[in-house]
Amino acid sequence: MQNSGRDKKDGKIYVVGNKPVAELLADDPRKVDFVAFRRGRRDKAVEEIVELCRKQDVPYKTVDAKELDYMYRGNHQGIAARCAALSYTPLEQMLEDAVDAPLPLIIALDQVQDTGNVGVLARTLYSLGGAGLIVCQHHGAYIGAGAMRSSAGALNKLPVAKVGNLANAMKDCVNYDYHLYAARAVTGAENIYTADLKTPAVLILGNEEKGIRPGVSKFAHGSLHIPFLREFDSLNVAQAGAIIVSEFAKRLG
Repeated sequence: MQNSGRDKKDGKIYVVGNKPVAELLADDPRKVDFVAFRRGRRDKAVEEIVELCRKQDVPYKTVDAKELDYMYRGNHQGIAARCAALSYTPLEQMLEDAVDAPLPLIIALDQVQDTGNVGVLARTLYSLGGAGLIVCQHHGAYIGAGAMRSSAGALNKLPVAKVGNLANAMKDCVNYDYHLYAARAVTGAENIYTADLKTPAVLILGNEEKGIRPGVSKFAHGSLHIPFLREFDSLNVAQAGAIIVSEFAKRLG
């Protein structure tokens, strides 16, 4: 049997070997980001694991042997599952539980990829009573050792939901009667310091370079912006998120 391991280069967590990967998919599939198989493997064990991936809605892919060796430096038996350092919370459970949080506010991250920003946001949100984070399954930050360190342990306590389609997730939030706000400086965006902030709410924060995608922002009930008193380009997503979350907390305080 193979054990779980940590790549020495980037700190990513992998479970490798046929039996450990199958057991992980059966027992805690929400913790798995994806499963990688060595290209050319065709056997019963692979077929069983692929079937588990399909059943549990876990992404999987085939990769060259060299890429698999790069991912995990050890005896991986031709299969490796990359794992988060936490177990994700189902979105529906988060939406049901969030209304009881001290601050019924969820942050949704639209393809935010910087692990440090995610960790800092989690730290701020948890300390101010926030209800949880929603992250993208594809093109989102890896919730591993780096994010855990920057969160100072908050990611061990704050519910995190991972979704394959953020637009559909925002639609679900609307159906659960959440008020959605997009953080962006656009025509008609309200000043965060004077806006009428409603809860329970979801605050959507966009990618560090591209912002919030139109397919996601269309579900927002309104937009919020942070007014600058000096000419300045922008704040990073963790700084902007912290300012906006603190305003929500201030109104409920």
